[in-house]
Amino acid sequence: MSQNNNPGIILLIEDNPDDVELTLRAFKKSRLTNQVIVKRDGQEALDYLLGEDDNGQPNPLPSVVLLDLNMPRLSGLDVLKRLRSEERTRTLPVVILTTSDEQRDISDSYSLGCNSYIRKPVDTHEFFAAIQELELYWTVRNVVPES
Repeated sequence: MSQNNNPGIILLIEDNPDDVELTLRAFKKSRLTNQVIVKRDGQEALDYLLGEDDNGQPNPLPSVVLLDLNMPRLSGLDVLKRLRSEERTRTLPVVILTTSDEQRDISDSYSLGCNSYIRKPVDTHEFFAAIQELELYWTVRNVVPES
């Protein structure tokens, strides 16, 4: 089955407007030109990832999903569980990007199939560096299986 990946697109699933703004600023500062799509909660993200466009075609999958854990309507872990249960999104790279350093969140994230778990640095410069590394790795360096 075709995964329909759209190289370079990053899906940011984050409910905190300050974190969204900071992340977008970090992407802009990195000078890479990846399109970033923002979804504000887990249900909105699933509606996009598992939904269809106006022509009835599946929405293109991003190169990587940056997923917060603590969100309204549907938690990040619930989103991850659902993505891994669907054939189309089973191998979609998902990076947990969260403030949580709870060992249970880390263990649960990996058990459910996340590709990476990154705790958001408190320091703005560290956060910018982490976002730039993420963008470069997942949209340029990472190799995915052919559809």
